[in-house]
Amino acid sequence: MTASPETSPPGRAASMPIPAAVAERGPITHALFRVARLNRLHARKLLSRVGLHPAQELVMLQLWDLGPQRQADLVTLLGSDTATMTRTIRRLETAGFIRRRRSEHDKRVYIIEPTAASLALRAQVEQVWSDLEAAVTRNLDKSQQTQLLNLLEQAEADLIPVAANAETDGMGQL
Repeated sequence: MTASPETSPPGRAASMPIPAAVAERGPITHALFRVARLNRLHARKLLSRVGLHPAQELVMLQLWDLGPQRQADLVTLLGSDTATMTRTIRRLETAGFIRRRRSEHDKRVYIIEPTAASLALRAQVEQVWSDLEAAVTRNLDKSQQTQLLNLLEQAEADLIPVAANAETDGMGQL
């Protein structure tokens, strides 16, 4: 099933049908949804080649950049929730990419650190991010790339307080 011409972007086919109500009331939001979905599918394919699942590489990138972190700090840094982070950490530990140890100062706290084995993965993960960026921007010149980045950063800034309100209303995590 393809989107009808009146609900597809001008001169382009959408990757999924766009309901009429969405085309009228939320075309930008739906476009962001479609792009994020396709980017995540591509990321899943690329990351599977290095033995990771989407979002696991974000944990590893934080650990490589910042060094050992408390598990609670990783939750905050990545806007995750405790249960999801616990599963992610467990899987990365099983794969041999991170090590969990108790804090010397507070035995209730776990410190997460990258293993030496994970360091070999770093260049591959960074290449995945370069490949994702190239796929998204391949038909954009530098000026368009800058404009797109600025617009996305503005949309993010606009959504931060809205999402924070949803979190305090018990509607979810940032």
